[in-house]
Amino acid sequence: MRKAGKQTWVYENAIYINATGTSVGPKEADGPLGNTFDVTHKELHCDEDNWELAERKLMKESIDSCLQKENLSYEDIDLFLAGDLLNQNVTANFVARHHQIPFLCMFGACSTSMETLATGAALVDAGFANRILASASSHNATAERQFRYPTEYGGQKPDTATATITGAGTALVSKEKGIVRLTSATIGRVMDYGIKDPFDMGSAMAPAAADTIQQHFQDLHVSPNDYDLILTGDLSGVGSPILKQLLQDEGYDISTNHNDCGLMIYRSDQNVFAGGSGCGCSAVVTYGHILTELKAGHLKKVLVVATGALLSPTMIQQKESIPTIAHGIVMEHIKEER
Repeated sequence: MRKAGKQTWVYENAIYINATGTSVGPKEADGPLGNTFDVTHKELHCDEDNWELAERKLMKESIDSCLQKENLSYEDIDLFLAGDLLNQNVTANFVARHHQIPFLCMFGACSTSMETLATGAALVDAGFANRILASASSHNATAERQFRYPTEYGGQKPDTATATITGAGTALVSKEKGIVRLTSATIGRVMDYGIKDPFDMGSAMAPAAADTIQQHFQDLHVSPNDYDLILTGDLSGVGSPILKQLLQDEGYDISTNHNDCGLMIYRSDQNVFAGGSGCGCSAVVTYGHILTELKAGHLKKVLVVATGALLSPTMIQQKESIPTIAHGIVMEHIKEER
């Protein structure tokens, strides 16, 4: 691996996503991408006794689906990178306890999906592992209980609020030749524009997404036109227009090839306010729909930029503003040899 510019890693070996696995809740299954997920559930408890066990089940199912596609077992994996939204990453930690794969726990809030993927690809590129699993998860009820109000409370929300998605996604990364290659990653900086409202994550995270995307263009001397799709993770209906304007002000027009996972995963009539968010949002959309499109060749080159709000309930109570971050990774379709 070599460094390009200030913040971008370029993988010098051919690093591939060999398989992915996804598991989602009922609202996600009922959305426009429902047929792209491997496992779907009809109710939020996912046949478990509590919300936290349900989220744990989602991550386990995404891992199992991923490995089954390559006929692999846990013993075939050298390293497990994972994270979630809960205090002390309890979902990832308890899943790692079950699987007994060497484990690095990671937290980047909703940017965790691309943080684990970028780091996993770097470790494989450097020769520290042959196969790595990168996972991220979230659950609407666990996140609401921790960061806002329990769903049973029935608290009112403004239109700027986003709905934490219920889902988990896992990617298998190795040097074994595949159709989707990981070529570079841009590691974001922590940005803080003074937003204090936990019900307006889009406005808080948009500057971090803009900063990472602009730096990516500069580091690699590329432009928006070099990508079929520039996909952000969790900006939804509020943050996406802000991102476009911020980049437009810097001379980058992404209006024709940008989309957001939080806008793609739900229909407008699903009562999700500004759209979706959460660790699982970019994970399930990318590892489901986007990987399908890349493998089919409908997309040739995609920049996925997952965005995260690095807040905690304690900091909100202390009237702190919300620091945010965004990590991006480039995925490319590779033609199969005949």
